[in-house]
Amino acid sequence: MLPQTMTVIEAREAGGPEVLVPGTRPLPLPGADEVLIVVEAAGINRPDVLQRQGLYPPPKGASDLLGLEVAGPVVAVGENVTRFKEGDFVCALVNGGGYAEFAVAPESTTLLAPDGLNAAQAAALPETVFTVWHNVFERGGLKPGEWLLVHGGASGIGTTAIQLATALGSKVIVTVGDDAKAKACEALGAVRAINYRTEDFVEVVREVTNKHGADVILDMVGGRGQDQAGDRFDVSAGASGRRPSADRRSGPYRQDHPQDGRVKAQRTNCLGKHQPLYRKPFPFNLSDWLFRREGARETPLPL
Repeated sequence: MLPQTMTVIEAREAGGPEVLVPGTRPLPLPGADEVLIVVEAAGINRPDVLQRQGLYPPPKGASDLLGLEVAGPVVAVGENVTRFKEGDFVCALVNGGGYAEFAVAPESTTLLAPDGLNAAQAAALPETVFTVWHNVFERGGLKPGEWLLVHGGASGIGTTAIQLATALGSKVIVTVGDDAKAKACEALGAVRAINYRTEDFVEVVREVTNKHGADVILDMVGGRGQDQAGDRFDVSAGASGRRPSADRRSGPYRQDHPQDGRVKAQRTNCLGKHQPLYRKPFPFNLSDWLFRREGARETPLPL
């Protein structure tokens, strides 16, 4: 039998990490097209930090609780749900509410967790996999054999883009801020990682691609002369401090992923071609300390 209440982590006001406190809320009930998940792990992402600071208000109708990605077993399903049943181990992108013992998720943004991944690994998938698949493959139309340039290659989205694009037959170049990150990205499969502090990435891209340039550019930073380095360009986030032009918590981004896209992304993980990267997991009640440590950096960091 499910409890009537649950423990959550609330931001009592906008501010620093000290505003995060435990609280008690009623257990959410899944809507007709939703599933209810026991949260075994939740990820920390940049929007969570911005929301805590009062810079990223939740959209109308979304939960005021932080947490955009979760993993755990399904314990209840809505009447219209057909892809999941009680007991399925899933990961999901949620409209907030991830920092709680239970969370509801739309069926459309829920995935069966790939075989072999634990809860912490699975919780690090939804935000990055959906972002990369939607922007690089659905919007950017990246094809096997084409060149992908990723700014912020060592980020969660960047490392996912490297692995997914490489697994599907594309060639990846990334920009990073230091040599250690460059080495790590090349170990993940990037053909070339460019330290933008010491190299001109436009010239390097032209050289590596034999003057062809990048076919698709994925930019989590913004403002780096993208039109000089390649062709199809897409901005998915604003790590430089610029607010994203599209809210990633609602609307088309969150609801309109074609079924075949989710299946292909999941199949890639099941084949072992993508390994979610994250820092070590921490107990749920250490969320305040985690936010102090992470500051404004975006790091999928399961709780």
